[in-house]
Amino acid sequence: MNPIKHVAIIMDGNGRWGIKKKKSRNYGHKAGLKTVEKIIKISLKKKIPYLTLFAFSTENWKRPQEEINFLLKLLENFLKNKLEDLVKQNIKLKIIGNRSKFPNNIKKIINYSEEKTKNSNRLQINLALNYGSKSEIVDTIKKLIKNKKNITQKVISHNLYTSNMPDPDILIRTGNTKRLSNFLLWQLAYSEIFFEKKLWPDFNENDYSLILNKFKNIKRNFGKI
Repeated sequence: MNPIKHVAIIMDGNGRWGIKKKKSRNYGHKAGLKTVEKIIKISLKKKIPYLTLFAFSTENWKRPQEEINFLLKLLENFLKNKLEDLVKQNIKLKIIGNRSKFPNNIKKIINYSEEKTKNSNRLQINLALNYGSKSEIVDTIKKLIKNKKNITQKVISHNLYTSNMPDPDILIRTGNTKRLSNFLLWQLAYSEIFFEKKLWPDFNENDYSLILNKFKNIKRNFGKI
């Protein structure tokens, strides 16, 4: 039976869900937060050490400014309202991605949230913000060249945003879209991938548990027979 150390999720379909409900895309983004809380709860119950959530990509800046502003405000309010809960539940928060482009209020709250939870060790949530895997890999290699490091697979892995944590065992993408969208391309080399038809706000605890249970029984060869 395969142990599960790290689950990564592309939370796709919020905007489409909002439109489907004859509301706005922002209505869908707000509803998606409830699913995030459900998945965190199950991850804690299943004693999964790492959970990585793709929240905002480097390409998402191309969206309408109104939607971007709403997403950033949603993030800010979530961290302000849920930070104490994260601390109480012994959950560590880590931001992966380039935070330089965010406004100062967002930088301040994510930096504070990381500092406040840095000693927690029950579950680490990696929140991918302004994240793009190709940029991550290029920046890492540039850094290694600048520091005159010997470039090997192991050295690259240890200098990515996800250094000091296992690569994802599982990638889940909701929203009935079958692509990786520039997410953890290096780290997902041997991950088991599950594409779900449901839009993210409709994804529930049972869906998540079924995937976790299915993974445990998959025969994983890693190139061997």
